[in-house]
Amino acid sequence: MTTRRAERLVNLVICLLATRHYLPAEQIRRAVPGYEADDGTDRAKEAFKRMFERDKAELREIGVPLETGRTSAFDDEDGYRIARDAYELPAISLAADEAAAVGLAARLWHSAALAGAAEGALHKLRAAGISLDENAAVPLEPRLDSGEPAFGACFAAATERRELRFDYRRPDGSDPTQRRIHPWGVVARRGRWYVAGFDLARKAPRAFRLSRFAGRPKAVGPAGAFERPEDVDLVAMVASATPASEVTARIRVRPGSAEGLRRAGKASADDPDLIEIPLTDLHMLADRVTSFGVDAVVEEPVALREAVISRLRRLAAMTDLTSENGALSAAERSERGWKQQ
Repeated sequence: MTTRRAERLVNLVICLLATRHYLPAEQIRRAVPGYEADDGTDRAKEAFKRMFERDKAELREIGVPLETGRTSAFDDEDGYRIARDAYELPAISLAADEAAAVGLAARLWHSAALAGAAEGALHKLRAAGISLDENAAVPLEPRLDSGEPAFGACFAAATERRELRFDYRRPDGSDPTQRRIHPWGVVARRGRWYVAGFDLARKAPRAFRLSRFAGRPKAVGPAGAFERPEDVDLVAMVASATPASEVTARIRVRPGSAEGLRRAGKASADDPDLIEIPLTDLHMLADRVTSFGVDAVVEEPVALREAVISRLRRLAAMTDLTSENGALSAAERSERGWKQQ
């Protein structure tokens, strides 16, 4: 949509909201900037008629409640207006816990693709008089990783309903193969992001973990290329595609800390600070444990413990830390284990 047309549509909405009466097309033509003035020719009249019909269709398509009718029985043609009570959002009322949840959700959207949308939503809620608690203390720890590079492209393709193409690595480490899907949505499970949709080559629903993408995914074709099934359960799709774990990781955490790890697993029956987590992906869990630094130490399995130590040492090397602080201290503590205070 061009800037000129967008401005004309905004002016049209403002005009129709400001009146209580039905305005005939000719009066709208004179009042709304952007419509060609009537020079008395049939060409100008026909051009305005086509433009006005397109504008009405556009407003209705985006949900503007455009009404058609006559103000009195003496009017000889239909007019248009927008009823303010039908156009404006109803009053929003959030309980304290709901307001806190909205504020928290906005804090969690760190990606560039979603940060603007989250901030825009907060502005609208504040304008409606809703008090949002964006700074409440919550049991969430920051992650050291920067998120999945493929997230933005997958989310946009699912939102726009465009075909998505990407190279994908299988869990067995074989060479990447190209996949083509109609993405239905992006969901998280056990700390990992997945895109779920219809695999065009295999003619069946599939879920793909974003961390196994090789390179950048690409959306192709027009928007609105497919319809998402109304009864699809993306979380169930991902769960069914995730193999059950036969190995349990045991991680000791400091009292009162590492809430994210506590929620991901369950406490040992004998020790509330010894957390047991199903090991479905060693590298994923190693990343997660590493993000908690000195607050989490892997007791078993050994492979997970070594993976965490390796990550902590790489962090120390990247930040040039000494053994007296930061990540290197965490690596040494992981090797020795720390005694519970």
